[in-house]
Amino acid sequence: MAAVQGLSVEELRCTKVVEEKLRELLRDPDEGLAIRPEIRDHLINTFTQSSSEAVPAAKVARRLGIEW
Repeated sequence: MAAVQGLSVEELRCTKVVEEKLRELLRDPDEGLAIRPEIRDHLINTFTQSSSEAVPAAKVARRLGIEW
């Protein structure tokens, strides 16, 4: 990893722009919005019904050939 002390002012500005863009792209657009009661109930039912069928993420990654 490059040291910050070796970066020019312009390079530091570019890293800030990249960081801001990543935050914008990765943020949750629904954050802070309310969930309708029927959707909440549906999600709860879905998760509780499928809990016996849950597969660990590491196992799914292995099946897909992804290094976890």
